[in-house]
Amino acid sequence: MHIVDRRLNPGGKSLANRQRFLRRVKDVAQRAVRESAREKDIKDLGKDGRVSVPADGVREPRFSRQSGTGLQDHILPGNKTYVEGDRIERPSGGGGGSGSGEGGEGGENSEDAFRFVLTREEFLELFLEDLELPDLAKRRLAVVETEGLRRAGYTVTGSPANLALTRTLRNSMSRRIALKRPKPDEIAALEARIAEARPGDPALSDLLLALEMLRERSKRIPYVDPIDLRYRRFEPYPRPVAQAVMFCLMDVSGSMTEHMKDLAKRFYILLHIFLTRRYRHVEIVFIRHTDRATEVDEETFFGSRETGGTLVSSALVEMKRVIAERYSPDDWNIYAAQASDGDNVSSDGPTSTELLRSHILPACQHFAYLEVGDENGPRAGFVEHRTTLWRTYEGIAKSGGAIAMRKVNHRREIYPVFRELFGRKDAQASAEG
Repeated sequence: MHIVDRRLNPGGKSLANRQRFLRRVKDVAQRAVRESAREKDIKDLGKDGRVSVPADGVREPRFSRQSGTGLQDHILPGNKTYVEGDRIERPSGGGGGSGSGEGGEGGENSEDAFRFVLTREEFLELFLEDLELPDLAKRRLAVVETEGLRRAGYTVTGSPANLALTRTLRNSMSRRIALKRPKPDEIAALEARIAEARPGDPALSDLLLALEMLRERSKRIPYVDPIDLRYRRFEPYPRPVAQAVMFCLMDVSGSMTEHMKDLAKRFYILLHIFLTRRYRHVEIVFIRHTDRATEVDEETFFGSRETGGTLVSSALVEMKRVIAERYSPDDWNIYAAQASDGDNVSSDGPTSTELLRSHILPACQHFAYLEVGDENGPRAGFVEHRTTLWRTYEGIAKSGGAIAMRKVNHRREIYPVFRELFGRKDAQASAEG
């Protein structure tokens, strides 16, 4: 996002002050985008929208006299009572009259907020500016979608900026050697022999004729000729773009309420928007499970109802199968997000742990576990009751496994938790400091 200040540059304002003002305006706009995101539905985050910025946020500080104190000079048209030098007593009450700010209905701070419309790209850029993906680049790139420029030899015509000096001088030297252009040393030696010759020497005329021929030959064979010029040539070529796959794992057993599924859906939508901003090609795999797991489409993933127990390892086995068949870790950036209420069969803990440590986590760029709870539950991050699945994953995280875990109970906690999972490390460190 680029903010352009089209106001005339006032006197006494340096470029540094103007740049500082623009940075402050951008910070205010970014905070306004985040605040508006709290009120919007997740499905509307990627759309154009209006953003309101308080007028105080973009006001530049300035020095001025306080209206209630000091001596002030005024020109009052139609005055027939006072002359220059007269002192006018201040009205009782110390207010100095009713101004537009204090006499208005809304008081001094009743000024309207500054409203502007952001495009989808501008909104998402401010919304996701200080977030990052861990291990963004994979070992291999695939899916050719863009074009770049690369060196493709030399050409005899081109822009002066692309002139290849080394190749041009090499061609010039080859041409001068082939045409036997006289060297400066040869001409200098002949001039020295002429200077040493005595007047009347019969060989003097021959030396002068030879010198004239050498000089004439040097003029006919230039040092650099247009046919020597060579320019660097560039041609477009297909440039590979990194590709990513997003695995959405969700428990759909009877213990998962519609509120919990809605929380999971909002988190998945945020993650998908984030990935599409970082990768040109993103695929999504939906895996839902009870005591058995299946890969389904998006409508079935969020819409259909199922009953049964919970066996988390079944979802991990299905994810392992899909990765082995279609998404090689050498070619794909794999991200996984799992949502569950934390229920799992106690005997399934060792199996899930082994699957994660040996197969899932080594193949993933990032694995996030979101434990969803009731709307009236404790705030996010407050661990009141450690569920079976939370204890299983907590053991993996403490042993060094690359897994991120958070708890969410209310819709307003989705975005803060998402920022905790994908916030830049330097921004988090400064916030903690």
